[in-house]
Amino acid sequence: MACALSSVKVQRGLRLRGQQMTREAKPAVVLIAEDDHEMRSLLCDELYDLGVSIQEAADGDEALRLVLDARPSLILTDLRMPAGGLDYIARLRTFAPGVPMVLITSFGDPQTKADALAIGIEAYFNKPVRLSELKAAIRHLLGPALNGKID
Repeated sequence: MACALSSVKVQRGLRLRGQQMTREAKPAVVLIAEDDHEMRSLLCDELYDLGVSIQEAADGDEALRLVLDARPSLILTDLRMPAGGLDYIARLRTFAPGVPMVLITSFGDPQTKADALAIGIEAYFNKPVRLSELKAAIRHLLGPALNGKID
């Protein structure tokens, strides 16, 4: 499932310009896993402004399937949702080693945060999340990928 706003995507391909072959930029792919439809829609709208391609998942099982299919550049996920939890986060890390992960949760406590960071979460946010801080963290984690400099 993809955000309505992100239906226009740049496809990787070769284009002849004069005598040179150039590659079109491939946008970074952000997987948003959130069971609350309104929150997921808000996150899609906010992150679309970063120029990324967005994939959506409504639960942990769908997120794991999309990780295998879409090879995301970054994963933004809720903790407490169907098929979610810290075990889900550990499975995500197994299937997507090296992919930055950002966790958002309404049910955070110091132990949950410590456990998530130990699994490999790069950024942790309690809900309600300040969107400016979330976007800054995602910009930082994606780095050059936001400019199409990824393979």
